[in-house]
Amino acid sequence: MYRWEAGPALVQTVDFFTPIVDDPHLYGQIAAANALSDVYAMGGRPLTALAIAAFPAEGLEPHVMRDVFRGGLAKLREAGVSLLGGHTVRDNEVKFGYAVTGAVDPDRILMNSGARPGDAIFLTKPIGTGVVGTAIKFERAPAEAVDAAVASMAALNRAAAEALCSVPGAAHACTDITGFGLIGHATEMAAASDVTIVIDAHAVPLLPGARDLVALNRSGGMKTNEAYFATSLRPAAVTDRTSVDEELLSLLHDPQTSGGLFAAVDAAGADAVERALSARGVLAARVGRVEAFSGARIVLVAG
Repeated sequence: MYRWEAGPALVQTVDFFTPIVDDPHLYGQIAAANALSDVYAMGGRPLTALAIAAFPAEGLEPHVMRDVFRGGLAKLREAGVSLLGGHTVRDNEVKFGYAVTGAVDPDRILMNSGARPGDAIFLTKPIGTGVVGTAIKFERAPAEAVDAAVASMAALNRAAAEALCSVPGAAHACTDITGFGLIGHATEMAAASDVTIVIDAHAVPLLPGARDLVALNRSGGMKTNEAYFATSLRPAAVTDRTSVDEELLSLLHDPQTSGGLFAAVDAAGADAVERALSARGVLAARVGRVEAFSGARIVLVAG
């Protein structure tokens, strides 16, 4: 974020990745929604984008590349974002995404460092895209799981961000759930805010079929998250695993693509925020609360 002398502050972010689905048009949409998400997580409005793409010199039909770009452009138009250009290079592995520029009111920026004891925690999308994406690669994902994951990943976080900002002063902190998984990003928020975040594991919404796919579809990113956030950072380690089964615990570490917003909301405004989310069609869930720091950054409970 870059603050000017006056007017809205500038927000810039970039994200791109390899294909997560087989359909090139859907891949483009998901890449765009994912790249825009950081701006929404700050309470900002994305304005322009530059495409970043890598395609092999041979072996890929031209229509595939066109469909990727068209999918991304369709999602940018849905978000009201102007595509200004971009840059493409040759690479044996396909990659696609965007550098995004947006604007945010400098007096109403949402960061991950403002969570306060007493806040309610909201999550605006179900988790499990990493598990489903791994299953897709090995043709182990049922159609229902694929369809639900694709719909979630392609959905913009715009409506959720607008709902959070529509209740003045209610949202104290926000981040989006991506590569570090739910526990990883919650840990970052708790550490930045110097609080403990209590997560009700059974209240966390899961994508259909995700729990059934965990055992055979654990990604390398999930294993890294488990090691880094549950062992390497001991002050942020999970302190209560007695009533949370291993499949669910794994999903809480699952790296997400274009995941939902994870927001700490003042208890007094939580009901109003929940109504605002519902009015905009966002199926958000209250998944926990913020407490004064108690020696651990994340505490898991079950009910």
